[in-house]
Amino acid sequence: MTRDDAWRLLTEFTASESLRKHALAVEAAMRHYAAHFNEDVPLWGLVGLVHDFDYERWPEPPAHTREGARLLRERGVGEEIVGAMLSHAEWNQGDYPLDRPLRKTLFAVDEMCGFVMAVAYVRPERLAGMAPSSVRKKMKQKSFAAAVKREDLERGAALLEIPLDDHINHVIQALQGIAPELGLTVPSPDPAA
Repeated sequence: MTRDDAWRLLTEFTASESLRKHALAVEAAMRHYAAHFNEDVPLWGLVGLVHDFDYERWPEPPAHTREGARLLRERGVGEEIVGAMLSHAEWNQGDYPLDRPLRKTLFAVDEMCGFVMAVAYVRPERLAGMAPSSVRKKMKQKSFAAAVKREDLERGAALLEIPLDDHINHVIQALQGIAPELGLTVPSPDPAA
């Protein structure tokens, strides 16, 4: 599977701009961590890009990820990618445990990317100058991005065996690198104002 193949698959099954941006964010974070851990950057990026490609059509567990895995296998995608995608959903972790760096990292960055993006959307500076302290502050507000399990954010850092602030910082750096694609650059001042 090439990156173009993965993008075509994502766009075939995902119409939502926000879900596409989430996939791009997770891809960027996976590539960042692959370079950090001296792993296969293109492979890790592919996993990030396709990890939720089936969510829009099959949002309910366990169809989400399992339908995607079936489609990936039908298209001849390797089991390392399929297994990683399956492992990020807790209902599959009995058969696809978080037992290797690729799987641990996908789990760690998936929710964190979503949370960091949510924080960026409410900041006038968006991702520019964001620090882990901004994210930690929002984590304490239970009503903010309430669907995100705070324990999953913390578990992700623990799986990677790095402090939570370091994990947050890695994700921020990864997303800053693609801020324009995510729509998270500082808005230009309105010249008419």
